[in-house]
Amino acid sequence: MRTIFILNGPNLNLLGEREPDIYGHTKLSEIKEWCEADAQDLGLTVDFRQSNFEGEIIEAIHAARKQAKGIIINPAGYTFTSIAILDALKMFDGPKIELHISNVHKREEIYHHSLMSRTATAVMAGFGAYGYRLALRAMAEMTK
Repeated sequence: MRTIFILNGPNLNLLGEREPDIYGHTKLSEIKEWCEADAQDLGLTVDFRQSNFEGEIIEAIHAARKQAKGIIINPAGYTFTSIAILDALKMFDGPKIELHISNVHKREEIYHHSLMSRTATAVMAGFGAYGYRLALRAMAEMTK
């Protein structure tokens, strides 16, 4: 079974409550359920994690080096600030999808410059919560 790590950064635990006009009404727990069901259909397993702490995200990426075939990461606010997460992602040899619920390019200038894109195999933005399902399908193809 191919394991895919799905990593979620700060404040994503508040999906469905926080700025629903931008991020929608879907909760992270619902996204996790979708991903687990879709993974089974795709012959994958998922390790779905969320943390508000940079070090925990880095530790998860380190764990993925030994346990995962691919990483889907929504680094949230760390997208634009964390060289440490970028460096950890550089050490992962498999495919990496950077995922954003909103279309960051339609938003304020501060959201236009991702550090993570420098190492991502692919970048997805603006599909809402459904983007996780699309990213998982893309990852299934990338890890065949």
